[in-house]
Amino acid sequence: MSSTEKIKKRYNRVAACYDWFEGAMGGGKFKKWIRPLLKEAKGETLEIGVGTGKTIPYYPPEIHLTAIDFSPKMLKQAKKRFANDLRVRFLEMDVQNLEFPDNSFDTVVTSCVFCSVPDPVKGLIEIRRVLKPGGQLLMLEHMRSHKKIIGKLMDWFNFIPVNIWGANINRETIENLKKAGFQDPEVNNVWMDIVKQIKVKKTEA
Repeated sequence: MSSTEKIKKRYNRVAACYDWFEGAMGGGKFKKWIRPLLKEAKGETLEIGVGTGKTIPYYPPEIHLTAIDFSPKMLKQAKKRFANDLRVRFLEMDVQNLEFPDNSFDTVVTSCVFCSVPDPVKGLIEIRRVLKPGGQLLMLEHMRSHKKIIGKLMDWFNFIPVNIWGANINRETIENLKKAGFQDPEVNNVWMDIVKQIKVKKTEA
């Protein structure tokens, strides 16, 4: 079984209780962190890893949203919740293999997604491909701390969330953005140096 299939299976398994788990882990802070990012979404917008749809209420009303997830059971929860929202189309899809033409979207959004993408650089390259020139990637992501002791602890204990949940706690997402061709990301730490808001536009290399 591939890494992607293993992670998909884990998310399918927890889909029914995912919202409860996230709330217990600090859902209120998530709202505070994601809302200012989503206010900047414009035009044709793609959300990667929409999960159960927790972000959808915070989008501006005028956007057109395509929401994807590679877990069919997570997507089922989102579809049920927002069945009457005509702004949104839901598609089962993997960020590592996006089925959209080049230059399709004005905005791409991720929130706590790139901890679990098996090949994060490949996923970010795909995002850059489908963004229009001048389009913006908005991210709320957790990643490895650069504080010496905390970073080492995250490395040592990474195997626990990877095996239970499929999520890495020691990803270097800023470096991965640069590897994927994004330049000069705007980064704001919202919790220590672990949880970050990131804004970056697609510019020509």
